[in-house]
Amino acid sequence: MPTITIYEVFKTVLRQRDESDALQAIALMEQGSVVDLTANISILAAKISLERNMPMADSIILATGRIYQATIWTQDSDFEGIEGVRYVPAQFKG
Repeated sequence: MPTITIYEVFKTVLRQRDESDALQAIALMEQGSVVDLTANISILAAKISLERNMPMADSIILATGRIYQATIWTQDSDFEGIEGVRYVPAQFKG
Protein backbone atom coordinates (compact mmCIF):
# COMPACT_ATOMS: atom_id res chain seq x y z
CA MET A 1 0.00 0.00 0.00
CA PRO A 2 1.29 3.48 -0.73
CA THR A 3 2.27 5.63 2.24
CA ILE A 4 -0.35 8.20 1.27
CA THR A 5 -3.08 5.74 2.30
CA ILE A 6 -1.72 5.88 5.84
CA TYR A 7 -2.27 9.65 5.77
CA GLU A 8 -5.78 9.31 4.36
CA VAL A 9 -6.94 6.55 6.72
CA PHE A 10 -5.42 8.20 9.80
CA LYS A 11 -7.09 11.52 8.94
CA THR A 12 -10.47 9.93 8.27
CA VAL A 13 -10.51 7.80 11.43
CA LEU A 14 -9.22 10.70 13.53
CA ARG A 15 -12.01 12.92 12.21
CA GLN A 16 -14.70 10.28 12.83
CA ARG A 17 -13.44 8.76 16.09
CA ASP A 18 -10.27 9.54 18.05
CA GLU A 19 -6.48 9.31 17.87
CA SER A 20 -6.31 5.92 19.59
CA ASP A 21 -8.62 4.38 16.97
CA ALA A 22 -6.69 6.10 14.19
CA LEU A 23 -3.39 4.70 15.46
CA GLN A 24 -4.93 1.22 15.72
CA ALA A 25 -6.11 1.43 12.11
CA ILE A 26 -2.61 2.40 10.99
CA ALA A 27 -1.04 -0.42 13.01
CA LEU A 28 -3.26 -2.88 11.15
CA MET A 29 -2.34 -1.35 7.81
CA GLU A 30 1.37 -1.56 8.58
CA GLN A 31 1.10 -5.34 8.88
CA GLY A 32 1.06 -5.33 5.08
CA SER A 33 3.65 -3.97 2.68
CA VAL A 34 4.06 -0.20 2.78
CA VAL A 35 5.43 1.31 -0.43
CA ASP A 36 7.27 4.63 -0.54
CA LEU A 37 6.49 7.14 -3.26
CA THR A 38 9.10 6.75 -6.01
CA ALA A 39 9.80 8.72 -9.17
CA ASN A 40 8.22 5.96 -11.30
CA ILE A 41 5.04 5.94 -9.21
CA SER A 42 4.93 9.76 -9.28
CA ILE A 43 5.22 9.91 -13.07
CA LEU A 44 2.53 7.27 -13.61
CA ALA A 45 0.31 8.99 -11.02
CA ALA A 46 0.64 12.31 -12.85
CA LYS A 47 -0.39 10.66 -16.12
CA ILE A 48 -3.35 8.94 -14.44
CA SER A 49 -4.37 12.20 -12.78
CA LEU A 50 -4.49 14.02 -16.11
CA GLU A 51 -6.20 11.15 -17.97
CA ARG A 52 -8.89 10.62 -15.34
CA ASN A 53 -9.07 14.10 -13.80
CA MET A 54 -8.24 12.36 -10.53
CA PRO A 55 -6.94 14.00 -7.34
CA MET A 56 -3.28 13.50 -6.45
CA ALA A 57 -3.76 11.03 -3.60
CA ASP A 58 -6.14 8.84 -5.60
CA SER A 59 -3.85 8.81 -8.62
CA ILE A 60 -0.88 7.79 -6.42
CA ILE A 61 -2.91 4.94 -4.95
CA LEU A 62 -3.97 3.75 -8.41
CA ALA A 63 -0.47 4.10 -9.85
CA THR A 64 1.02 2.12 -6.97
CA GLY A 65 -1.49 -0.66 -7.50
CA ARG A 66 -0.71 -0.79 -11.20
CA ILE A 67 3.07 -0.81 -10.76
CA TYR A 68 2.86 -3.59 -8.18
CA GLN A 69 0.09 -5.42 -10.08
CA ALA A 70 -2.03 -5.33 -6.95
CA THR A 71 -5.78 -5.14 -6.55
CA ILE A 72 -6.90 -2.00 -4.75
CA TRP A 73 -9.68 -2.59 -2.23
CA THR A 74 -11.59 0.56 -1.33
CA GLN A 75 -14.84 2.02 -0.09
CA ASP A 76 -14.10 5.24 -1.99
CA SER A 77 -16.76 5.55 -4.69
CA ASP A 78 -14.35 7.64 -6.82
CA PHE A 79 -12.65 4.33 -7.69
CA GLU A 80 -15.84 2.51 -8.70
CA GLY A 81 -15.60 0.91 -12.15
CA ILE A 82 -11.81 1.30 -12.52
CA GLU A 83 -9.87 -1.74 -13.70
CA GLY A 84 -7.77 -3.29 -10.94
CA VAL A 85 -10.00 -1.88 -8.20
CA ARG A 86 -12.46 -3.71 -5.97
CA TYR A 87 -14.97 -1.14 -4.79
CA VAL A 88 -17.04 -2.22 -1.79
CA PRO A 89 -19.68 0.28 -0.66
CA ALA A 90 -19.49 1.23 2.99
CA GLN A 91 -22.08 -0.40 5.23
CA PHE A 92 -23.23 2.31 7.60
CA LYS A 93 -25.16 1.39 10.72
CA GLY A 94 -27.48 4.05 11.87
